[in-house]
Formats: sequence, structure tokens, C-alpha cells
Amino acid sequence: MLEQIRNYVGTYFDWFYIPRVTITDVIEIIIIAILIYYIMDWFKKTRAWMLIKGILVLLVFTGLATIFQFNTILWIFKNTISVGVIAIIIIFQPEFRRALEQLGRRKFLSGLFSTDGTKNGMRLEKKVLNEIAKASYAMGEVKTGALIVIEQDTSLGDYERTGINIDAIVTSQLLINIFEHNTPLHDGAVLIRNNRIVSATCYLPLSDNMDINKALGTRHRAAIGVSEVSDSITVIVSEETGAVSLAYSGEIYRNLPREQFAGLVEDLSKKETIAKKMKWWKGHGKHEKANS
Repeated sequence: MLEQIRNYVGTYFDWFYIPRVTITDVIEIIIIAILIYYIMDWFKKTRAWMLIKGILVLLVFTGLATIFQFNTILWIFKNTISVGVIAIIIIFQPEFRRALEQLGRRKFLSGLFSTDGTKNGMRLEKKVLNEIAKASYAMGEVKTGALIVIEQDTSLGDYERTGINIDAIVTSQLLINIFEHNTPLHDGAVLIRNNRIVSATCYLPLSDNMDINKALGTRHRAAIGVSEVSDSITVIVSEETGAVSLAYSGEIYRNLPREQFAGLVEDLSKKETIAKKMKWWKGHGKHEKANS
């Protein structure tokens, strides 16, 4: 009798078997959780989120077809699923490419092994930054549109080749002259590398993000587009309002006051966390930030 009770209790507790968890298991769980979070976050920021919803609808429809034995529908679904996967890859190729580019430009060890040798991690010289600020706000006063891209770690050689080579010292007078109306170089973007203007009239990729404020025009969309595929900092001067904005990592910081412009560029250049440093920003949509 006692043996039967022991066997019964042993069988009962078998249902509550808890596997032995090691440090390796915990690390794996954390890594998988982080990957799932970033994948879902990426899906929500692209058209792929609508794809997920469509797939869920198809799965529900397939489940109903299985329950009610709709054999013809099941046969069609079974024979088209492989073609559908290929079609998805083709349709969402830009999103997949952008995700891989963002993964490739992440510097996981840059904080441990810094080789740029610049003071306080600042890539842009103070004098150059002041010249950019002076030109930007001078053009803003007369509503002259401008697009200035500051290259950082990610090379922008592909976009440089779309423009005209200059290789000149950065001065406010030169920048203003480049973007002056009815001049040969005013259309397109200026590219700054290693504290020098290397090219003008550069063509930038337009962002296809549907969450961008519809009030923003092609110039702002191009600035966001290049920031999505690189770690560049882009200065935008609006031709309609004269407002000066910055684009970085898919985000746009609009209507920057002159006294806050340099500080934000320095923080972005140092790759510091903006949420901790810039308490005076508040969001205006998923991809827009403005001064409160």
C-alpha cells in the first residue's frame, strides 16, 4: 500500500518537473528575448507590420478551411505558399536591406576600442560646427533651402559620386554661396567629411516611411532617408519656413533654436543617448522630435 502511494505521488510530481536552469540557459533566453524585441520593433516601423497582420488573417482563414474540410482552398494554399515566400522577399527587399545595413553599421566594440583620437570623442571640429551653424541660420533668415550631410563612421561614397567634387574648407560664406538660388550647385546636398566639404549637389535616398509628417517635403524626407542607412548627421534648412532641423538615425529634430543647435550636434556626434541628455525634447509622431 505504501509503495502504491509513493508511486502515485512520484507520478503526480512528474507533471511538475522543472528542468535545471544554468547560466548558459539564462544568457540564451536574454539574447533570444532581445532579438525578438528588436525584430518586432523593426516590423512595427516598416510596411512589414501590415504583412504580419495579413499573414495572421491567412492563418485564421486556413484554420477555418481545415476545420470545415475545404479541400480545394487547402490545396491552393499548399501549392502557393512557396511562391508567396519568394514574393514577400522581393516586395520587402528595401526593408530587409535597410535592416541588414543598420545591423552592419552598429559598432559593438567601438566604446572599448576608440581609434579616432579626437578630443572627447568629437569628430567635428568646433570651428567647423560654428561655421555650419552660422550658415544654416543665416540661410534660414532669408528662407534659402539647404541640405548639409555630415559623414561619420559609415562611408557615403555612393552618394558623394552623385554630386560634384569640391574638396574645400568649411566656411559659412561658401555654404551660403552653394545654396544660393539660381546657382549651379544649389540643388541637392552638400557632403562634409573630415571637416571638409567634399561634394555638392549630391542626391540622397528618400525615406519611404509612412509615419513621417506629411507637412515635411522632399528635402526633409531625403535627410531622414540617408540617416536610416548611415550614422550621418544631416542639417536641413526649410525653404518654406526657414526653420533649421537635424536628422539622425531615422529621427528628425525640428525647429532648433540657435543656442541649442551646437549642443545637439555634439551629442549626436559623440553617440550619446539623446533621451538622457536632451530633456527639453518631446516627440511629435514616431519619427519626429521638436523643441517644447
